[in-house]
Amino acid sequence: VMLPPGTSLARSKEVAELAEARLQEIDGVRTILARTGRAEMDEHVIGANMTEFVITFDTSKANSRSREEVLADIREAASPAEIPGIVTAVEQPLAHLISAMLSGVQSQVAIKIFGDDLDVLRNQAENIRAAITSVPGVTDLMVEPQTQIPQIRIQLDRDQLARYGLAPDAVNQFIETAMNGRVVKKILLGQRTFDLFVRLNEDYRDDLDAVRRLSIELPDGGSTTLGSVADIFPATGPNTINREQVRRRIVVQCNVAGRGLVDVVREIQARIEPIQQKMPTGYFVEYGGQFESQQSASHMISILFILSLLGMFLILYTMFRSANLAFQVMTAIPMALIGSVASLFITHQTFSIASMVGFISLCGIATRNGILLIDHYLHLMRFEDETFNVEMIVRAGKERLAPALMTAITAGFGLIPLAMAAGQPGKEILYPVATVIIGGLISSTVLEFFVRPALFWTLSRRSVDKIIENDKVDLI
Repeated sequence: VMLPPGTSLARSKEVAELAEARLQEIDGVRTILARTGRAEMDEHVIGANMTEFVITFDTSKANSRSREEVLADIREAASPAEIPGIVTAVEQPLAHLISAMLSGVQSQVAIKIFGDDLDVLRNQAENIRAAITSVPGVTDLMVEPQTQIPQIRIQLDRDQLARYGLAPDAVNQFIETAMNGRVVKKILLGQRTFDLFVRLNEDYRDDLDAVRRLSIELPDGGSTTLGSVADIFPATGPNTINREQVRRRIVVQCNVAGRGLVDVVREIQARIEPIQQKMPTGYFVEYGGQFESQQSASHMISILFILSLLGMFLILYTMFRSANLAFQVMTAIPMALIGSVASLFITHQTFSIASMVGFISLCGIATRNGILLIDHYLHLMRFEDETFNVEMIVRAGKERLAPALMTAITAGFGLIPLAMAAGQPGKEILYPVATVIIGGLISSTVLEFFVRPALFWTLSRRSVDKIIENDKVDLI
């Protein structure tokens, strides 16, 4: 829950208590832990204007509400419509931290706008936010809080400093001590050590006249006021200036719900493209967050998948000494893909990194059945005096049916608990893997005994004759 920058800790606490009271009314929420702000030395520093709520769901059988229903109620209860002046984002704690490590932004999609002028950056960010608000699947949309806040501006008059014999560095240190404070000593109290921190009282720091009357000692004796050597006036300035790649940047961030991450980002890119074309020279947009990581991972997995297929072909060619039979074994991969895609469609999932990993794992199981079946064809012709005919193919299929079903059923039963864990916290990665493998096992096992015999009967006579002939030569 985010309030405007500069909000006091007391006000943040009041809003946090109000949000917590509304969250506690949601059916399905068991416990709530609230934390306002983080220390300066924390790995993920946030200001006192931000409060994080860690919510535990009630997963008992008595509560039949799905995770999506509870999340929808959480977003509604802590929305700006219910609590004016706040901006909210809902995500899992682990994913929240991963997003922060990937792009410095605690959301799934980060649209980073780079440029030099902060006012231009803020205007462009608002244009992008307005353009993508209506994109289906976009939730928790917000612009990084970079706003103008009240400040006291102190500009030193170097001519006056020279007249009084003051060094700018000494005056700057004096101002820093008065306004920001300085540790001047360590205090030992029993076994505990405290810093003795000196600075002006808050009432004086906010009073322009009091700041102008601050007394500065002169090097040659005597003193003068700060107002006599500096121009002190109220002004405004940015609450923070974030930089990346040695450029100023502002971020429009959002999460995704109900749609695939890639689909949402593609639609976002289409809507932002006209805005990008109208941006001033030197301003540009980059995409980060989990989308950036998913793109990189997809590229890497695609390369490794191609290398895996090449390695599989080389191994199969070495085993059968026939490219024809090697390719026939690898037809198990598209047969498994049919079931995997069907399982994703039936369970309303999108093609993700987890499902890609599951499909790659499935390739080994699917091709194993093909290896066993074709190897048994060759075994019957080599050692049991069978010839290349339909009866031999039917016999081999019957003899290999039980082993193939056992391997498929064993692997499938082991994954059923994960496949039934849809929506359970912590199962977001394992659930797609399990559904993809189970769906692929069903299709590849069924088609193995229909497609494989037909392919072998239609395409393999020459290759088999050549293999049998080579075996006879080797025996001689």
